[in-house]
Amino acid sequence: MSRIDDLVTELCPDGVEHVALGELLDYEQPTRYLVASTDYSDDYATPVLTAGQSFVLGRTNESHGIYRASPAAPVIIFDDFTTAFRWVDFPFKAKSSAMKMLKLKPDAPASFRYVFYAMLTIGFAPQEHARHWIGRYSEFRVPLPPLPVQLEIVRLLDSFTDLEAELESELEARRKQYAHYRDALLSFRESGEVRWVPMGELGSMFGGLTGKSKADFIDGNARFVSYVNVFNNSATNLLDGARVRVRPAERQRTLIRGDLLLTGSSESAAEVAMSSVLLDDPTEATYLNSFSIGFRFHDSASFRPSFLRYLFRATVMREQLVRTASGVTRFNVSKARLAKVLVPQVALDEQERIVGILDTFDALVNDPSVGLPAELAARRTQYEYYRDRLLTFDEVA
Repeated sequence: MSRIDDLVTELCPDGVEHVALGELLDYEQPTRYLVASTDYSDDYATPVLTAGQSFVLGRTNESHGIYRASPAAPVIIFDDFTTAFRWVDFPFKAKSSAMKMLKLKPDAPASFRYVFYAMLTIGFAPQEHARHWIGRYSEFRVPLPPLPVQLEIVRLLDSFTDLEAELESELEARRKQYAHYRDALLSFRESGEVRWVPMGELGSMFGGLTGKSKADFIDGNARFVSYVNVFNNSATNLLDGARVRVRPAERQRTLIRGDLLLTGSSESAAEVAMSSVLLDDPTEATYLNSFSIGFRFHDSASFRPSFLRYLFRATVMREQLVRTASGVTRFNVSKARLAKVLVPQVALDEQERIVGILDTFDALVNDPSVGLPAELAARRTQYEYYRDRLLTFDEVA
């Protein structure tokens, strides 16, 4: 830190200019780089990327329209809907038409890697399903100290990132092992004890909020579950703070414990119909946002919500759910197909046994208070502290 402090004292003691991202970065639409076929194989050479959690969706043998990123010519891929982004320095093809490729403007007085780190400090959580780069995200301003300061910050943060990557790699291996055991536990055969029943016979579907404008999501009076909340959380996060304006005369459906929520559309077939389950009753009236689908079981006592949480993220269900969607550049779930998805009816004591096992595995790979996740969480907290400290500058008058 002393080296950076010395550089700041020497080069910008009175503060630094803050610049909008749109003044630093150019964007390119992904049209020419979109993969044509989802016939992926690990034997193929070129990865197909999304900016979301999955990152590498698969590998393709298509040889045309490859984005030629490299360590010497990296790019930031940016999801226009979720604002998730990734640093990429290898050749790839894109899946999502909403993905933007961000590159440093030729005349920008900045380190591209520095701008990437500065973007990580932007605490923007989109609540509405809209494209965000042009209208909102590109207007966020980041501090731009002199280039020597930027490069020293990048050197330090890269060292933190390398250490974190080692832990992430080990944790990812454990998560793959966990997914294997989860799928094995949840792969039921039709028998006298287990019946596979279409969702349409087990419950009813409902939509999210209707008739809402952008203004309704400013200073709202009611809680709602956003598309991003559903996508990111197998157990719905009822405390994420998303608010919407709901007037007394409106007829909007509220959520209850045991409701199954699904994302209704996606730029990627592999990420369509991601599920989230309400494990508890909301403490206040809570609604589902648009672009999502709700499902309520006729007999809520026949399924433990915690069992549904694991079941609908398991391969046995994901393979069915992805087939409910169709599209080319955007995939939308068909409710008619969703109604035909088969769900295993399992005895409650067996559900509880499976949940007990999976809760233990889930804690080992996801609970930030124990084991490797705790070590990684501590490392990330340390990294984020130094990153935010390093990237905080007074704005020059």
